[in-house]
Amino acid sequence: MKTVQQIMQETGAEANIRNFRYMQKNYTYKQKIRHAENVARSYQDKCSEMGLNCHVSVGGLDSITLHYFLETCGVHVPCVSCSSLEQKGVQAVHKQIATEMENTYSAREWLGAHMALPQDEIDTITDPDTRAQEQALHDACPPVPRMYFLKPLKPKTKVIEELGWPVLSKEIAGKISLLQNPTPKNATVRHAIITGETGEYGGFQKNSRMKLSQRWLEKFGGADAEGAALGYEAAPFKVSERCCYYLKEKPCDDWAKEHNSVPYLGLMASEGGRREKSLMMHGCNYYGKSTIRSAPFAIFSRQDILQLALDLNVPIPAEYGEIVRDKDGTLRTTLAQRTGCTMCGFGIQLEQRPNRFDRLRSANPKEWEFWMRHVCRDENGDWYGWGRVLDYIGVEWENEPGQLPGQMSIEDYQT
Repeated sequence: MKTVQQIMQETGAEANIRNFRYMQKNYTYKQKIRHAENVARSYQDKCSEMGLNCHVSVGGLDSITLHYFLETCGVHVPCVSCSSLEQKGVQAVHKQIATEMENTYSAREWLGAHMALPQDEIDTITDPDTRAQEQALHDACPPVPRMYFLKPLKPKTKVIEELGWPVLSKEIAGKISLLQNPTPKNATVRHAIITGETGEYGGFQKNSRMKLSQRWLEKFGGADAEGAALGYEAAPFKVSERCCYYLKEKPCDDWAKEHNSVPYLGLMASEGGRREKSLMMHGCNYYGKSTIRSAPFAIFSRQDILQLALDLNVPIPAEYGEIVRDKDGTLRTTLAQRTGCTMCGFGIQLEQRPNRFDRLRSANPKEWEFWMRHVCRDENGDWYGWGRVLDYIGVEWENEPGQLPGQMSIEDYQT
């Protein structure tokens, strides 16, 4: 069996990573913009040669910026989004994009530019051969650039109840989920997560990055028998990284298959985690056996994406506040740095207060109350929510930001 290190060397992954890091660290902002333009245009050209359409998967600020960037590059493609999962400000910008696209692209003109007739005209053609020819041209036409709003496969609460809580990060949650769901097939991986020791495929490493950090091993490692023997705790709730699959990824994948389309994604390696590894190994444009995707912003930093949003006058969702420049020249958003589903806890342990749940409390107290205390029932039939999960990982939530846990507020004295 070849080790993962041998496979990386044979496939050129190590050279790809070196080249990626060089561009990331040494390219100027203008060079990164030119690189992103080339990435976007070459992807569309290559996909056209392969008989594929393209679309943008739109969510938060990064992918919203990607949509406007592609428009400036002359890459006019549909946007798809599970917008109902997003926060209100993000939804409002998605609706704005939808209106802009409807006003810009006439369906009849789009079909005409691709030598195709509208469906209602095709239906009136009486000659079978002519109708079949026109139908083939119509079916081969790329989708009209529109914002397509998709629905999740399951409700958010059902995903949590069935799979577990999306907490810490996708990578960490995936490892915890493996520990909580042991099988003979994942025994080697679980051992690596507990100890860092890999098998033959991993090159028999002794302290690999597969190992869960000691902080989270102590809280979650006891779900596995080996971890329990080492004295680690087991969480009183399930953890999973699979929520995105059912809420966003699968609906978008189904739409893509139906429309013979492959995505542009607003991913950046600087965000870290799994996406960093994948982007560095496979590059900005990737044409794999089962996955084809483009990430024009892959080498961008957070500063690059915020500068581009300013340059393009991108509408900023309310949850982010405004983009401002500090005295040292650093750009930042005045409120949230990132957004996502209201039920998502990835990265919550890294946020300073007021964090995403604090902002939800201010914006929608009833929704906050639901997510904190009334999402699902435990084995005793008691309702619980994010509050129990946050307590377990040591993230404050019940007290107001700046208020000590257990400290009475002015409202307490007035009641």
